[in-house]
Amino acid sequence: MVSTLTSLPAATLQRLQNARRVVALTGAGISAESGVPTFRDAQTGLWAKYSPEQLATPEAFLEKPRLVWDWYAWRRELTAKAQPNPGHLALAALQDRFFDFTLITQNVDGLHARAGSRNVLELHGNIATTLCFDEGTVVTDYADDGRTPPRCPRCGALLRPGVVWFGESLPQAALLRAELASQACEVVLSIGTSSLVHPAAGLPLLAKQHGALLIEVNPSPTPLTPHADLVLSGPAGQLLPQLLQQLEHDLG
Repeated sequence: MVSTLTSLPAATLQRLQNARRVVALTGAGISAESGVPTFRDAQTGLWAKYSPEQLATPEAFLEKPRLVWDWYAWRRELTAKAQPNPGHLALAALQDRFFDFTLITQNVDGLHARAGSRNVLELHGNIATTLCFDEGTVVTDYADDGRTPPRCPRCGALLRPGVVWFGESLPQAALLRAELASQACEVVLSIGTSSLVHPAAGLPLLAKQHGALLIEVNPSPTPLTPHADLVLSGPAGQLLPQLLQQLEHDLG
C-alpha cells in the first residue's frame, strides 16, 4: 500500500498510538538530505579514480594506509560540517513517545546522536571514532606528530577510522541488540535505506515475521517495498515531521 500522510490510515495511527516498542532503521537516504554524500557518491574530485572497494578494506589500509586515512579524513570533514535535518530531529522526538524506541542505523556520520537520539545502534561504526588497527580498541587521545596515519599511543600500531570495512564483521553486540529489538517491537520504520545491505536489510522483515507493522519511508521503491504494510513515498525530512505532527495531534 502506497500512501501519503494526508491519507494515513486510522488503523496505522492506532497501531502507533498503542505501540510500546518501536524500531527505526535508517540508511544513507536520511543523511543525504543533510548533504552527506552516500558511500559511493563520495567518490568525487581527487577520489573519483577509486572505487569504495579499493579504499574501504583492511587490505587496502595495510597496503596504502596514508591514502585510506586521507580519504576518511576528507569524509570526516564533510560529516562534521553537516547538520541534522528535520528527519533526524523527528526521530529524536519520537523516542519520547514510546516506552522503548530503538534507532538502528547503517550510517556512520553520528547525526542521529547530534539530533538528540539516545538509544542508537551504529551497525557500521562511526567515522568520528578512531581505533587501534591491531587491538581494535577506541583511541581518544593520540599525538599529532605529523605521521599519517597517526600511531596508537599504547602499542604503536597504525590508527584507523572506526567504521566497518568490506570483509569485516558487524559489531556483534550492536547486531544482537538490533535483532532482539526487531523481534520484540510492534512497529518498525525503515527509513532512507536501499534494503540491499545485509544483515541490516533483513531486520524489518524479522520484525514483521514477529508481528510488527512495517512502514517504509523512501523516495524510491526498494526490495522491501512489496513487504511493507504502508509505504510513505518521499524524503524523510518531510514525511517524518508530518508523521510526528499527526501522531501528536491524534494523541491530543
